[in-house]
Amino acid sequence: MTRLPLPPSLYADTAVAPVATPPLDVDRSVSVAIVGGGYTGLSTALHLAEQGVEAVVLEAQEPGWGASGNNGGHTNPGLKHDPDQIEADFGAELGRRMIAFAYGTTNFTHDLIRRYQIPCEARQNGTLRAAYNESTAAAIEKTAQQCIRRGMPVSYLNREQLREMTGTDRYIGAMLDTRGGDLHPLSYARGLARAAMSAGAKVFGETPALSLRRDGSRWRIETPRAIVHADKVLLATNGFTDDLWPALRRTIVPVFSSIAATAPLSDAIARSIMPTRPVLYESGHITVYYRVDQQNRLLMGGRGPMRWIKSPHDVAYLMRYAERLWPQLKGVAWTHGWNSRLAITGDHYPHVHEPAESILISLGCNGRGVALSTAMGAQLARRLIGGTRTEIDMPITGIKPIPLHAFWPVGVTTAVIAGRVRDRLGI
Repeated sequence: MTRLPLPPSLYADTAVAPVATPPLDVDRSVSVAIVGGGYTGLSTALHLAEQGVEAVVLEAQEPGWGASGNNGGHTNPGLKHDPDQIEADFGAELGRRMIAFAYGTTNFTHDLIRRYQIPCEARQNGTLRAAYNESTAAAIEKTAQQCIRRGMPVSYLNREQLREMTGTDRYIGAMLDTRGGDLHPLSYARGLARAAMSAGAKVFGETPALSLRRDGSRWRIETPRAIVHADKVLLATNGFTDDLWPALRRTIVPVFSSIAATAPLSDAIARSIMPTRPVLYESGHITVYYRVDQQNRLLMGGRGPMRWIKSPHDVAYLMRYAERLWPQLKGVAWTHGWNSRLAITGDHYPHVHEPAESILISLGCNGRGVALSTAMGAQLARRLIGGTRTEIDMPITGIKPIPLHAFWPVGVTTAVIAGRVRDRLGI
């Protein structure tokens, strides 16, 4: 196959140079084969290699080609659900472990970046989860209280405090978690690949897994040019999951998330927008998220067309919304617009499956993939090494296809339109 070019994006234009990942063209026999060269697969390979386990990553394009290299760049702690809800859903013991793990993912990720000196513009200036109507503000305050009760570095901010932090009077309340931050996603993906390879892992680009089947006591993966035999396999394909494993594709909804970026703003305008440089995501029916990067560019993200885009004009609503937040942006040049596919699960929890002996699957970060998938790599490596008797800090569940999955494109489009209307009406 021919490697597809990276989606046209600000990140593609500004990332560090890629590490060489030529296609696999010779049969290999390995301990662990990993399908998918995003954050989950690369982090797992790194943590396996650190412990002397031979691992190969099979990536259909190149590391970071998918959502790992094209996301909003936020490192957000936690899961979609509140801590109390997590404990109610999974019990006190596992629930507490899930909470500690999920809210610790950002520190884990930034520590890893420092340890391997990965050049990816990483900062840890906090995450704001913001509300612009009373009902959502009350829900966020409830979340903040649950986090504070558990000793987390979290605070609830009022309208005046938010005006000072964001430069807009749009928000009436928000939760600030000081462990959040941001980075350059594609530079991070490439740096993570380089770190994994320096530790001893092998990463092969242009090497899609075409078939997977049992071959005696091992697994046989067919690729376009060579065969891989592995003792164990990890599937980490997230929003690009296909039919390699039966029914897996129907357990997630692949949703496009879009981003528009300005040219570097003047120092005066940049100082008036998010002056302390946290990242922010709105808590609404349709999430909008944004940050100002180290070159003073504003990056605005949200749900866009359920197709590939190439221009900021494909998501003009994001540009209009930015001007609503900060009227001083009128006339500013928007230089890039792009998107990629992420995976949403029906219950909005990440899914880890173990559907057969020596097969592990991890997917469905639900928009929190940067830190969560990085930290999941260490969890998955531990399970791959230790086997089924080794506990990890996330539940391992059965594969359950989403009902009426074939209708997801219509459902997502309808939900986006309805969500925008409800957000405008404040209901």
